[in-house]
Parts: sequence; structure tokens; C-alpha cells
Amino acid sequence: MRTASVAEIRANLNAYVRASAESPVIVTRNGKPVAVLISPPDDDELERLVLAYSTKFRSVLEKSKRQIEKGHGIPHDEFWTEVERASPRKKLQKSK
Repeated sequence: MRTASVAEIRANLNAYVRASAESPVIVTRNGKPVAVLISPPDDDELERLVLAYSTKFRSVLEKSKRQIEKGHGIPHDEFWTEVERASPRKKLQKSK
């Protein structure tokens, strides 16, 4: 795993993007980590990564958890409709 400052990344972005294909690159500012460059192997992994940090997706999961705890659940189709609505892939396709 490599570590580089924001200034180093800015000056050599292409090299660090290539390096991220082999292992994550930790980006630092004033010696503290502020970001990570990673290279997902495919679109499915990219979507998993984006969803893992999606506040909308976490909100859907929390809503589902609360309903299940109360003895109610979101029907299967409704769950996947919500997932699709929050999908970053769908947003990426619309912007092309």
C-alpha cells in the first residue's frame, strides 16, 4: 500500500491511478489520511463500494431493520425498487 500527499497526487495523478490498480493508495494532507484511491475490478464491485458509503442506501437498510424489529418488513419488490432508486450505476448511466 502506497501513501502520497495531496500535492504528490496532484502532480502525478496518472501514476497514482495506475498504482491503485495493484493496491490502495492512501492520500494524505498534513500527514493525515484524507482519501483512498482504489481500482475496483468491475462495475459490480464499484457499485458495492459506492453503496457502502451511500447515505440513501443506509437509510433504506435502517428503515427496513426498524420495520423488521417491529414485526413488519418491506416486501421484496419494494426493497429492490428502493435499491434501484438509490443506485449510483443508474445515475451514471443517465449522465452519459
